[in-house]
Amino acid sequence: MAAVVTVFGLTPRYIGGSENYARELSRQLATYGWNSVVCFLSEPPQDVKKYLDLPNITIEVLENSADPRPSIATLRKLSKILRKHDARILHLHLVGFVGAFPWLARLLGVKKVFFTNHMSQPEGFVPVRSPLWKRLLVRIINGPISNVICVSEYNQRCLQTFDLLSKKKIRVIYNGVDFERVNPSHERARAFREKHGIPADRQVVIQISWMIPEKGVSDLLEAARLVIEKDSHVHFVFIGDGAGRESFKKQAIDLGISDHVTWTGLIQDPFCEGVFDAADFACQPSRWEEAFGQVIAEAMAYGRPVIGTAVGGITEVIESDVSGFIVPKRDINALSEKILCLLHNRELRQTMGAAGQLASRSKFDLRKTVNQMVQLYVEPKS
Repeated sequence: MAAVVTVFGLTPRYIGGSENYARELSRQLATYGWNSVVCFLSEPPQDVKKYLDLPNITIEVLENSADPRPSIATLRKLSKILRKHDARILHLHLVGFVGAFPWLARLLGVKKVFFTNHMSQPEGFVPVRSPLWKRLLVRIINGPISNVICVSEYNQRCLQTFDLLSKKKIRVIYNGVDFERVNPSHERARAFREKHGIPADRQVVIQISWMIPEKGVSDLLEAARLVIEKDSHVHFVFIGDGAGRESFKKQAIDLGISDHVTWTGLIQDPFCEGVFDAADFACQPSRWEEAFGQVIAEAMAYGRPVIGTAVGGITEVIESDVSGFIVPKRDINALSEKILCLLHNRELRQTMGAAGQLASRSKFDLRKTVNQMVQLYVEPKS
């Protein structure tokens, strides 16, 4: 059978957005009689393999695919994968925007090549039109690409401003949430609290992210200090790992709030381990220009309000004062005020949570967003 080869330039460490997407894509491709070949940088752990274990899925390892200039060995390996599986479609995620993969695929008879733009931009980034020489060169190099998929209108605006590709080739398809896995559980909430020693009388505020400065972790810690001074019945839980984790833990100690803060490290499956069940609401105080905000959409799917910052695509996910709040980046006072507002108003939490769940199901249902992608795969070439 013909196949869609999806290349993810990431190491699969847990069941997250990419793994959810790969599974749902494979399910939908099966209805067309297509195989799904999913390439990662390394072998997935057993729980991820089990999650992706569908009859039409094959997992391949394509080392170094995320390198800006893939090696000859990587190109040979991709060539072997495309031939082996009779690939008709190649879809690239989290790899370099300009590279040899699309040309290689077309030379081997692949009918369509897609690239999904997941890129967040630096803090305060302002897109400008690229120089003429770069526009011409990139258009030639990326000539074989059928479409570039942007995960937000923000990403689309950036790419269109760069003017590196015909606007006709650029589409917006949001990331999605697998609502089949959204199954709130009081038992999971209780188990999560017990596992991490969270006192029963405290409300839980979560942040799920890489533990890096760009995610605004230190800003939330500073806001937490102001919140705890006014209401000690709150607990802040940081889920994730990263280079800044130890320095953030020290910051919490220095601020005198470490007994109100929990660091879980990387959690393999937040849905199954009770993260959203235990949370009263979530925060995502990013500093850089986020491409989308996957964990925001997931929290909303669980009926949890979210406080986010006015950066990148976050404002497309959260409707301020409806499904949560949008505050200026690095504004510690505004962040703490909105946290206190939600802590002290249960009815508002419920109203915002219900609105967020409705919006998430309407705009970010994984089955719908993946189906938009599959329709591009199967529609005749224009």
